[in-house]
Formats: sequence, structure tokens, C-alpha cells
Amino acid sequence: MAKPFLPDHIYKFLFALLGLVYITGLWVPLMDNDSAHHANIALHMHLTGDYVNLVDHNGDYLDKPHLLFWLAAFSYKIFGVTSFAYKFPSLLFTILAVYSTFRLAKILYNKEVGKLSALILASAFAFMLANNDVRMEAMLTGSIAFATWQLAEFIKTKKLLTVAGAALGLALGFSTKGMIAVFVPAIGAFFYILYGKDYKIFLNRKWLLMILMFAVFILPVLYCYYQQFNLHPEKIVRGKDHINGIKFILLNQSVERFGGQTGDTSRQDHLFFLHSFLWAFAPWAVLVYIAVVIRIKKILRRETEWLTTSTFIILLLLVSFSGFKLPHYLNIIFPVAAVMAAALITNAQSPGNLIRSLFIIQLLVSVLLLLAAVVINAWAFPLKNIPLLAGPVLLLAIVFYFLKSNMYNMLQRAVLVPVAAMIVFFFLLNTSFYPQLLKYQGGNMLAVKTREKVDPGNVYFWKETQSSSFNFYTKTLRKQFADSVLQPGQKVWLLYDIRDEAEIKQQYTLGQRFEALDYEITKIDIKFVNPEKRESRCSKMVLGEVYR
Repeated sequence: MAKPFLPDHIYKFLFALLGLVYITGLWVPLMDNDSAHHANIALHMHLTGDYVNLVDHNGDYLDKPHLLFWLAAFSYKIFGVTSFAYKFPSLLFTILAVYSTFRLAKILYNKEVGKLSALILASAFAFMLANNDVRMEAMLTGSIAFATWQLAEFIKTKKLLTVAGAALGLALGFSTKGMIAVFVPAIGAFFYILYGKDYKIFLNRKWLLMILMFAVFILPVLYCYYQQFNLHPEKIVRGKDHINGIKFILLNQSVERFGGQTGDTSRQDHLFFLHSFLWAFAPWAVLVYIAVVIRIKKILRRETEWLTTSTFIILLLLVSFSGFKLPHYLNIIFPVAAVMAAALITNAQSPGNLIRSLFIIQLLVSVLLLLAAVVINAWAFPLKNIPLLAGPVLLLAIVFYFLKSNMYNMLQRAVLVPVAAMIVFFFLLNTSFYPQLLKYQGGNMLAVKTREKVDPGNVYFWKETQSSSFNFYTKTLRKQFADSVLQPGQKVWLLYDIRDEAEIKQQYTLGQRFEALDYEITKIDIKFVNPEKRESRCSKMVLGEVYR
């Protein structure tokens, strides 16, 4: 039996604090772009009762499958149309990811590596961030971690229940973001078999049963794509008609993203994910890179398992040379990265230079995190809620207790201090920074300002103006303004950017109005962070009465 790395009560204490931080993020307002946009696709389902067609403000939506939208719409029915309701299903998948990572590491190593792996994953920067700016990543990571665990369990035990579990996990991932959720666990399973030399399992007929069950589980998504696109060749998405919806989600979606048909300015940066991983998996990223280097030397001699290392390296190379690069794509390798980091730490328990190096690295990362928290919450967005100050003060005391206590050795402190630092950082992020930042998102602020003052059903959007957050928090679908909307003697409300006001005044008369500062808060720059220059970086979103 492996020696406990940390006492169970410390694990419970840290997971409880992490859980508290995750819960505080459930009430943070949604951000425009992906988070509020996805919430509105689910809102369309909720308001219309149409759970087959994916529809956003531009019409038919093709890019992602249905699971996130179905679960969010179902959550709206239980909790109402709120930030909490949209985010809650992703929190459940986050818990699934943490537990599945524990079970995967337990199979590959032992229970102690499993517990530490779960703690590392739960405290990773972008993993926690995925529960604030909620897109597909929490659900995708949870599905991949669960499927990988079930596949490893099947390869080890050949039990029928794990066949169903693996098929379900793969189907949940596919129904969240397509075939990438099948590809990642399949890589791990393939190299796990090669490492164990159990080649006969390739001929096991239960694989056919797994494939059949997977096909059955994904039928609802395929049916919906068939209904929305295959039966309607006249529909146009991104300038194309005659869309084969089933072929798109089974093949074209992944091919297009890898080829860069949709992409951004980072597509030529082949080191994009290597340096993005440093902050995305903070405070553990450097440890993962150290683990990979050590493992490469051992892997051919079969001195370490192959599942995690091969998955990490292959996926990192694959996404690095893809044409479409976004940092949150890295979340899919977080479970295996957490296992590698945990194995490195637990195998370094004998005194030596490695332990001292790990401690110094983790201490430096923790200091940087805490300094960033100070800069953000003391200068950029000062903490103004004095009673709330008790939270970070108590949490900082825990950081210093772990750092100074003689009850823990250097290696244990290399884990405890950064976890506590992450708890402080995200507690401040969720309770102070985000609530202040989102005051500069015009849509949700106008929804608050005009509540019970404006009939949201009488609001129209000017030309290309969009605000998913306004629609979400007013529980309405976007309606495009047209001249025909205005009947003689009638007034409507028009939502527009203040930069369009001169054009509007040339054609219509403006009456009562509401304004809110507006900034694309998912793309913060240094001038916006500076309180003295912040308002100069903002535009204004206006909701005004318009008539002839």
C-alpha cells in the first residue's frame, strides 16, 4: 500500500475550499461572445419548445452539437433563466472530470496518485476558469476523463459494465463537441494496450458492442442534424448551402478546424499551445513539462505507463499544427497532465535536488499568482466590499500557514501552497473582479437598468448590433430592426452602439434613452486595466425610444 502523500483531512479541507470557490462562480454574470451566445441558443429552445434545431442570432447554428444546449434548457425549466441555471450542468461535469481523473490515476498507479491528481486538476487555472466563462470545455473535459477511465477499466477487467460506461462517455463527449471527444480517449486506450502487451484484446468482441452502444447513444444528435440540415438543403450557413449535417458533425467539423477554415491570428504560431499551457495549467504546468522530459527517457524501456504521456504529446502536437488555435482547446489534455504531475510529485518523495527544485518552482508560481491578485484587486479593480475582505484575509492566512508550518515537508508544501494560492486568486476573481468587470458589459447592465421600465418584447436591434447578454437577462430572442417595424404614431425601443447614433438620427427621432458603458471584456488590454484610461477605451450601448 502506498504511503499517504497528504492526510485525508487535508484533502477534504482543500476540496471543500475549492468547492466554495466554484460555487461562488455560479452567480457571476455571463460574458458576451461564447458564454452568453451559447446560453441564448438554449434560451431559444426553452422559449420555443424546439429542441431539434440549433438557432442563434444569425439563424441556423452548425458548429457544435446539442448536449450543452439541451442540459442548459432543461436547467432553465428547473431553476429559471439565470446564470446559475446555465452554469450548473457544467459544474456537474467538472465534478465528473475530477472523480474520473482520480479513478484513472488509481488504475494507472495507486490511490495516492489518484487523490493528488484530482486535487491538481481541480486547482488548475483554465479548468477553474471554464466554470466562469462557461463554454463546452467543462462538459468536454468531464466526458473525456470519464471515457478514458472507463476504457482503461475495460482493458484491465473486460467487464461488460465498463463497455457501457465507455460508450456513454464517448457519446457524451461527441454530443458536446464532436469527434475530438472520441479521438482523445481512443489514443490513450491504444497506448495503454500497447504498454500492457495485451494484444489479444484487440480481437475482443466487446469492442463491437461498445461501438454499437456508442452509435445508439449519439442517434439523437445525428437525428437532429439530419432534420435541421439534410432535409433542408436550402439553408445557408457561412455562405454554404446543401449542408450534410450528419457528415459535418462526424467528419467535417474536425477537419475544418484542423485545416484552419475557421481560425485566428495565432494559426501560424506553432508554439502557441506550448506557451499557452504555462498559464492554462498553472500552477502545475512546469511540473508537467518536467514529467514529460523524464518520461521520454523512460518510456521505451517501459519504466512508466504510456497512456498519459502519449495522449499529452500527440494532442499537443496535433493542436499545435492545426489551423485553428484557442487556449481553451488545451482543457482536453488536463486530466492526463494532472496524472503526470501527481506521479512526478509522489515519486520524488526521497530527499534530493528534484524536491528542492519543485518547491522553488511552485513557490515562485504561487508568489506570481498572489501578486497578480494584489494588482487586480488593489489597483485595477479595488475590492470595495469591506465585509468581503474577511474571505481573502482568512484564505491568505491558510497560504502562510502551509508555507511556514513544520507539520509538512518541502514536497507537501510544493502542493499545498499553490493550491491555497489558487483558492485565494479565484475567490477574489469570482467575488470582486468579475462583478466589477461585468459592469463594463453594456448588454447585461442595460438589462438591469431597464428592468420594469422597458418592455423587452418591444426591443429591436440596429443592423449588426448584438448583445447576447441583454437577450439572456431579459429572457428574449433577438429581433432585427427594420423600417417596417415602425407604424404611424408608434414607438419602439432600439438597441444600438452610440457610434451608430448619427446615422439613426438622420432617419428617425430619438426619445427616452438608457446608456451603459460597453467593452469587449473577453479581450482586455492594458489600457482598459488602467482605471485612469478605462472609460476612454469603452464605447456606449444605448437603448432608446425611436419613432418617425
